[in-house]
Amino acid sequence: MCGRFVQLTPPSALATLFSVDPALAPLPNVPPRYNAAPTQDLMVIRRNPETGRRHLDLLRWGLVPSFAKDPSGGGRLINARSETVADKPTFRAAWRAQRRCIVPADAFHEWKAVDKRRQPFVISRADGAPMVFAGLWDGWKDPATGQWLRTFTILTCPATERLRPLHERMPVILPDTDISAWLEGKEGAALMRSYPGEALRLTPVSANVNSVRNEGSGLVEPLTRDEAAAAVALLAPSAG
Repeated sequence: MCGRFVQLTPPSALATLFSVDPALAPLPNVPPRYNAAPTQDLMVIRRNPETGRRHLDLLRWGLVPSFAKDPSGGGRLINARSETVADKPTFRAAWRAQRRCIVPADAFHEWKAVDKRRQPFVISRADGAPMVFAGLWDGWKDPATGQWLRTFTILTCPATERLRPLHERMPVILPDTDISAWLEGKEGAALMRSYPGEALRLTPVSANVNSVRNEGSGLVEPLTRDEAAAAVALLAPSAG
């Protein structure tokens, strides 16, 4: 599952990391996102199938299939299960057309439900590098205005044992060596696998991230030592 994530790396740095030539198209001017949420315009990298060139664009999170009557359902299609993406009608056309993309993220949020409260964790790569989610994108044309809306969804897969106490699903995080193959439409099923849990860092953070209205660096700052220890203890297997 991926319902909230973090985009802090500047567009210019992402262009360098992922071989995007800024001379081909202006890079988007966007603020840091500590609490990126569905229906927001977020940074996505796509590959032009004719030229092979990569572009860094802003697309709305929540896929609206080309056949949709209106875009209202996109907010519910923020994730696509890797096991069924090739067959599910809402994603099938984008999958067959190989409209793949990568979604750069510095981290993503997940929650541990305990009684009536939810303790959030921010999950990042242990080496501190940006992670890359496997995604699909599609275009929807407004019949009233003729304008195009381009949207994306993030692929998910079964969570590793380390992340399973938080959620049974996790985003498909592509290793650096798989990024080109994904964008080029190669070996789809083979690339949609769980990222090693030991390569990820789990950090308990403030419950302020629970509200999509909140933003700012405080949402990814670690809790105090005692608060963090209590939060991590929630992930231990139940004695009962």
